[in-house]
Amino acid sequence: MSDMNVPEIKTALPGPKAKAIIERDARVVSPSYTRDYPFVMARGQGAVVEDVDGNVFLDCTAGIAVAATGHSHPDVVKAVVDQAQRFLHMSGTDFYYEVQVRLGEELSRIAPLKGPHRSFFANSGTEAVETALKLAKYHTKRHHLIAFFGAFHGRTMGSLSLTASKVRQRSGFGPLLPGAHHAPYPDCYRCPLKLRPDSCAAECLDFLQDQVFGQVVAADEVAAVVVEPIQGEGGYVVAPQVFLQRLREITRDNGILLVVDEVQSGMGRTGRWFAVEHSGVEPDVVTMAKGIASGMPLGVTTAHADVMSWPPGAHASTFGGNPVACAAALATITLIRESLMKNAEDIGAHMMQGARALMEKHPIIGDVRGRGLMIGVELVRDRQTKERATEERNRVVYECFKRGLLVLGAGRNTIRFSPPLVLTKDQADTALRIFDESLTAVERS
Repeated sequence: MSDMNVPEIKTALPGPKAKAIIERDARVVSPSYTRDYPFVMARGQGAVVEDVDGNVFLDCTAGIAVAATGHSHPDVVKAVVDQAQRFLHMSGTDFYYEVQVRLGEELSRIAPLKGPHRSFFANSGTEAVETALKLAKYHTKRHHLIAFFGAFHGRTMGSLSLTASKVRQRSGFGPLLPGAHHAPYPDCYRCPLKLRPDSCAAECLDFLQDQVFGQVVAADEVAAVVVEPIQGEGGYVVAPQVFLQRLREITRDNGILLVVDEVQSGMGRTGRWFAVEHSGVEPDVVTMAKGIASGMPLGVTTAHADVMSWPPGAHASTFGGNPVACAAALATITLIRESLMKNAEDIGAHMMQGARALMEKHPIIGDVRGRGLMIGVELVRDRQTKERATEERNRVVYECFKRGLLVLGAGRNTIRFSPPLVLTKDQADTALRIFDESLTAVERS
């Protein structure tokens, strides 16, 4: 899979082998899965993937921001194989193994809050959030939680109660966790309070204090405020620094834990270990998953040791902190530290500049935003009214697929670029070229 042949589409899409697998999938796999286009993975290397019919694609999804070090990075594969040859499982909640301890030590070195730290190991992002919710309630002896509209924190019942991205994700599952409340998130491109961009962040926090704390739940009954420094599923919306800074003040003044959900935005993706670091804010708890282990299932909740002081048996996980996943995470952290975080910053800036340059050519682009290699391009039918171009967004995603570029939507009308952090400048230019062609195809149709 040489870069000289990326992308390379050899068959109609989907090809015959892909069609056969998709037909089998329809008979035995849950229909709740969302598939934007018929890509059937066969193998991958770096930011390049190949389907079962031999078609080669440039991957700007990284399996939803998971394959941080690229597909099958040799250092990660070696760590996985070496650990698998020693032992596959021993349950870190009942026994000890050094690889989990070493990962805890590494996470303490990079955590965006002062130590000493403790970490709880789970299997996924939603489990990491569930851990944070239980921990916050246990530590504060309070029962209410605050999240934000547009948030995505997971799909298990507790985290789903905080999720407020799409009605479909919550529909049919009520009643959800009691005591979960939502406040407006500062999407300054389209302020939820219909205010000016320069006042959006302040007004959203005023709403939290005046309306939520003033009319719905007293601040001294709130255990935690859970926030994404950059909303992922909500549309790659970047919270202004002043919003996070003042939110930190509000939570500290009221004895509320600040939990930052870095499941998608963490692990070097924004050019820092965690997106919250761009604001200088120190949370009380941070949740992480996705890119932490380059594709092995792992979720982590890290908190100050004084906060994570619950007794044995208060929370546990049979498979959480699996030794193979921990080994993959240690290799991933080393690679990110040595080069990939800086690459995310540099290539991300190049890609952001290129995406913004496309605004001059394509009036359908309403906004380009993000940090590092976490970039969102919001499509609109009219820049003045900001009418959402949802159907057009879906068509652009498919046009990219047809041309050999994998991207995904986020929110109702945004396209997300979340490639592996190994993406090169040439690959970024290829992605931008295909994106340009796909926008043109949709605009002309």
